[in-house]
Amino acid sequence: MSFISELKKRRTFAIISHPDAGKTTLTEKLLLFGGAIQTAGAVKSNKIKKTATSDFMEIEKQRGISVATSVMTFEYGGRKINILDTPGHKDFAEDTYRTLTAVDSVILVIDCVKGVEEQTERLMEVCRMRDTPVIVFVNKMDREGKDPFDLLDELEQKLSIKVRPITWPVNMGSDFKGVYHLLENRMNYFKVNKTKLEDDVKEIALDSPELDASVGVKDAAQLREDVEMIETIYDDFKEADYLAGSIAPVFFGSAVNSFGIKELLDSFCNISPEPISRNTSVRLVEPTENKFTGFVFKIHANIDPRHRDRIAFLRICSGKFERGKFYKHVRLGKDVRFSNPYMFMADSKNVVDEGFPGDVVGLYDTGNFKIGDTLTEGELMFFTGIPSFSPELFREVINTDPLKSKQLEKGVSQLAEEGVAQLFTMQPGNRKIIGTVGELQFEVIQHRLLHEYGASCRFESKPYSKACWITSKDSEKLNEFMRLKSNFIALDKDDNPVFLAETDWILRMNKENNPEVEFHTTSEFNVANS
Repeated sequence: MSFISELKKRRTFAIISHPDAGKTTLTEKLLLFGGAIQTAGAVKSNKIKKTATSDFMEIEKQRGISVATSVMTFEYGGRKINILDTPGHKDFAEDTYRTLTAVDSVILVIDCVKGVEEQTERLMEVCRMRDTPVIVFVNKMDREGKDPFDLLDELEQKLSIKVRPITWPVNMGSDFKGVYHLLENRMNYFKVNKTKLEDDVKEIALDSPELDASVGVKDAAQLREDVEMIETIYDDFKEADYLAGSIAPVFFGSAVNSFGIKELLDSFCNISPEPISRNTSVRLVEPTENKFTGFVFKIHANIDPRHRDRIAFLRICSGKFERGKFYKHVRLGKDVRFSNPYMFMADSKNVVDEGFPGDVVGLYDTGNFKIGDTLTEGELMFFTGIPSFSPELFREVINTDPLKSKQLEKGVSQLAEEGVAQLFTMQPGNRKIIGTVGELQFEVIQHRLLHEYGASCRFESKPYSKACWITSKDSEKLNEFMRLKSNFIALDKDDNPVFLAETDWILRMNKENNPEVEFHTTSEFNVANS
């Protein structure tokens, strides 16, 4: 098959949501419909030992939440689909933000009971920044929830995006009878706990007496009234508007009951974008270019704890990636090659000989990669826009087992390289300060240090509230500032100087008193200056 035809087959997207909206359950059901797995795992049931395919870290299985992005690939309807299932919990938002740089579109899961929640708004802000195409799946329609029209209003107001329902529910909760496909004039009838993946679908016109017979006269009349209102209020669905990120098609269903999934997946395959172009520090890279380029958006150590492996997840942006071929590691300025590149089904993996734009490839890493690293066939450039934010919580790592000092040092360093948290080193004493955006990250770090590296530690809170990377065109001014503020200066994992401020007021005063020093709230300046 030709390069262009392979390119056109690819669909790479992330599933995002607030915690407990049903994101991981939806991922499981998409894999089921795609034939990638045979049975869906129970994300939260203690009675069922099988856990969700995409939750493979031990702490995820214990707590029933996703704390790391999982990458899964399957084929469906002539498409090769790459799903990136992201953490829903706000404490792991940075992992999700980075993942959104590696996808071409998004499926947003909304709980019909709770509606749009805070974390959903934050995630959509990142999507809006890039005009990422979004499909909305309103989940849990088998429960009593908000009125569908109220939900649509909430989506538009809180997420700043126009919506257009593609399917429409007939009732909800215990009276939920199914959804009507507005564009294809067919009714999909709901069944609780169905065992087969085939939907009970029937082509049926809105004005047909058969509709009255199948859902009841009252519900059929309400459906006709709702559809008339939809056609009056909402613009016609246009694929071009969706691809431009200006309108989001909306589907209704119940992931736990495998209902509405096929309609969502079929529509996704038909309308979702092929691999898109990407910005670099030098130029715009088109996916159709012959020469290979790609960037690392995630690093994960110990996917298999028995082998202590470290995997760098690479998004292919252009050209063809080939196993065993040498590529330029731009930051290090050296050529590297990979004898066993992998594609993933959560924690299982298969060696691949080639990859195309849109694909996510796992590369065994001996410590050469950092998040944001670019691989090319020789061109010197960096892919930009991979967010890295100032942490909000800071704690010093205190070793509780001096005999395991080396293990602790290695573990903390590797977890920082993964992007689980940010690591700052302060002098004197080579003290390690971990910065996160949420409390749960410390729990995950402590758990992984103990179970993956055999190192135990405790955390001691520090009074800082902001970390700013500092640069200056005048090296003497920068060195003088660092000398005077030595108690508040640390080095990040890349040895860049960072100013740790205790309050916003202190940060503001230091900015005003040191105009020659630039204070950066992200490390993105590194890419631009490289």
